[in-house]
Amino acid sequence: MKKVIDGLLYDTQTAALIGEYHTGGSCRDFHYFEESLYKTPKGAYFVAGSGGPMTSYCRAVGQNEWSGGDGLRVLTRAEALEWAESHLKSVDVVAEFGDMIKTA
Repeated sequence: MKKVIDGLLYDTQTAALIGEYHTGGSCRDFHYFEESLYKTPKGAYFVAGSGGPMTSYCRAVGQNEWSGGDGLRVLTRAEALEWAESHLKSVDVVAEFGDMIKTA
């Protein structure tokens, strides 16, 4: 997936995949979604994903009619850490964001 945001190209083919998350179920489930966290070669983070008509990826296809869709959103490093904490294993979070994590 490629998308230009504020004059910058975000491309899942050239970015490094940090981790993936998906809800249980199948793509036929209206609530199903999948997301992947990426880091560009220049260090910017973004999430690319897709989901059903009852997710944040929905799109209008008619009057009061919705369909699934896909999209890409840019994250700050702090937002990327927050996403990773919610969706990835701790070992993967520490591998990418270790400098931002403190011992309890």
